[in-house]
Amino acid sequence: MTLPDTFTVEAPALDGPVVFGQQWRDLAFLHWSIDPDLVAGLLPRGVRPDVLDGRTYVGLIPFHMRKAGLADHPTPYLGDFPETNVRLYSVDDQGRHGVVFLSLESARLFTTLCARYGYRIPYTWSRMRIGRRGTRMRYLSRQRWPHPGLRSAVTVDIGEPIVEPSDLEHFLTARWGLHSTLGGRPVWHPNWHAPWELHRANVIDLDDDLIGAAGLDVSPFPDVPTLWSGGVHTVFGPPQFIR
Repeated sequence: MTLPDTFTVEAPALDGPVVFGQQWRDLAFLHWSIDPDLVAGLLPRGVRPDVLDGRTYVGLIPFHMRKAGLADHPTPYLGDFPETNVRLYSVDDQGRHGVVFLSLESARLFTTLCARYGYRIPYTWSRMRIGRRGTRMRYLSRQRWPHPGLRSAVTVDIGEPIVEPSDLEHFLTARWGLHSTLGGRPVWHPNWHAPWELHRANVIDLDDDLIGAAGLDVSPFPDVPTLWSGGVHTVFGPPQFIR
């Protein structure tokens, strides 16, 4: 596998002030390869599926959001919650490689409403729990709104650290922004963080409704090796409309 020429494994500096800051902790990266034609219609205008050797990917990423807040000032209580997102991989005509979220489960109703209606990012409100015993992580989510009962339960065992990530591992994790739609126009939200410290991981148990609810049909277990990370501190710059 060979990364695209425009792909960078380290984040470029933000062009502008910090708008948001947050910590992403205890992340599991579960992925399935998929035909790009099956997801192209789910992306914003001006954005296309990002591919590596002709394939793109759908990710299921459960983790713990910590110390989220405006201008990198943590918001007590509201800035700490479990989250699980379903995401696709995207690129625009300016060569910016990012993600598109199909859904994001959050345990905070206020945060869900602000993100969903203020920034048009598809957050949902769920009852969630994350636990760890030794090297085993357990992520549980059951949606409360807007589709009560949708469930995701993931258990992984954390393995050895990865000294040098492969091209595919970089492709799935070195993403420096989010493509979405704001005011009916496609937009790029840039972010910066230090390189991931990745570990190998094994999926012990998986029972997920979220990918299917997003309109995608995948196998019961990932067909790509699973990853895990203790996390990073990240900051977001001002959104940029896509020409």
